[in-house]
Amino acid sequence: MKNLFFVLIVIFGFTACTSKNSINTNNSTTSDQKAVNKTSKNTSNEEFNEDFGDDFDGGYAKVEEVFDPLSGYNRVMTTFNDKVFIYALNPTAKGYAYVLPKTVRSGISNFFDNLLFPLRFVNNLLQLKFQNSVEELGRFLINTTFGLAGFMDPAKTELGWEQHNEDFGQTLGFYGVGEGFHVVLPFLGPSNLRDIVGLAADSYVSPLSNTGSSDIQYKIPNNQTQSLVIRGSDIINGTSLRLGLYESLKKDSFDLYPYFRDLYNQRRNTLIKE
Repeated sequence: MKNLFFVLIVIFGFTACTSKNSINTNNSTTSDQKAVNKTSKNTSNEEFNEDFGDDFDGGYAKVEEVFDPLSGYNRVMTTFNDKVFIYALNPTAKGYAYVLPKTVRSGISNFFDNLLFPLRFVNNLLQLKFQNSVEELGRFLINTTFGLAGFMDPAKTELGWEQHNEDFGQTLGFYGVGEGFHVVLPFLGPSNLRDIVGLAADSYVSPLSNTGSSDIQYKIPNNQTQSLVIRGSDIINGTSLRLGLYESLKKDSFDLYPYFRDLYNQRRNTLIKE
């Protein structure tokens, strides 16, 4: 009996010690885990703060202010152009598209593009893009003769010669001329000082403008009225081929004027670098 009692005491003591060690081990493990979690949390917070600080410094603190001395005028003119498009140009282009099938309108667009060959040829040449200039000359000869005066584009469809759109504003940018401040032109939309100078030079070279008609013999319009009619017809035809594009751009804007300004500047810088 005494032996049995002694055995029970030994078993009870062993069980108690085991339980105590288990509790201590669990407590130690829990404490270590809490320490790890605390360390991980602190590390994560430090990394987050560091990353956030980098993003803040890079994305917000260093945002460059746009030099825009005509912002008041530009906002008014942007609103004016927007109303002209919504209430005049877009409805006219839709009616025009309803009357003429897309095939005809595409042919008219090709015709106008073919007439603007001198503009692209000269500016590609000025930018030392000689291969592009040669292709532009080949495009003009082939499309004028085999493309029914330019209404068709066999140079592209048959030979794969793409059109290389360059203007004098891009040429000035190619030689390092800065864009200057932003200017929104009535009816024409976003521009800048450099591109306004380029627009004047392009108008002198373009066959669709009467500017410089006394010096250049290939000018089509004889006066400013004819020039405006031709230019207006080109704009209406082009808009009819891009119905919905303006609305899709506009719906993404929170503030219409700076959105179009930045979009224009980014687009022009990309074209100059190409």
